[in-house]
Amino acid sequence: MARKLRFVLLFLFIVFRVSSQGKKDNFAIGFNYGFGRGFNNKDYTFTNHFYKAQLYYRLKETKYFQYEILVQPEINFATHQLLNFYFVKPETPDYIEKREEYTRLKDIREYVLNLGFLVRKPIGKIFSIYALGSIGPMITDTETERMSAGFAFADVLAVGVSAKVNKFRVDIRPSVRHVSNAGLNSENAGYNTKNIEIGISVCL
Repeated sequence: MARKLRFVLLFLFIVFRVSSQGKKDNFAIGFNYGFGRGFNNKDYTFTNHFYKAQLYYRLKETKYFQYEILVQPEINFATHQLLNFYFVKPETPDYIEKREEYTRLKDIREYVLNLGFLVRKPIGKIFSIYALGSIGPMITDTETERMSAGFAFADVLAVGVSAKVNKFRVDIRPSVRHVSNAGLNSENAGYNTKNIEIGISVCL
């Protein structure tokens, strides 16, 4: 947990530092919509869709690559249901009641601030491909058998394809996402999902 918090604080410091020094055309703002589901799992179901604002800053550009940092406030709407009630073990206090509660279909909201690093490879004047990794703090509003409500972290690995026309850039971005609370609470099995995002941004 301490390592993740240090990363978040360092990332925010870099964002504020470079934003005070950077040229205007190094920035882009945008909006993404995405959806996905958990990997095939006999224990539970998990589906989600989300809305994500995007703030890009181009940190460096070389002959072949561009390096960007990214801030992504996000709201995620998910549904979850425990399928295998034996996941809640008899040594869990009030396990009969918790099995009954957790096997009901639940609606979950997650509020996330993802902080990412992106490496982009331009292909001609219009297209580019990129790889993205991000981590960020999050608040979830619903307790399940896999994770307690409250503070947690979301980790994302993604690849993407962009097409830029004038100042506008359209993105398609498949990703995998892991959510857990870094051991802050008793329930910390977390969720793993595969997602796809589409988005548009404008270069400033």
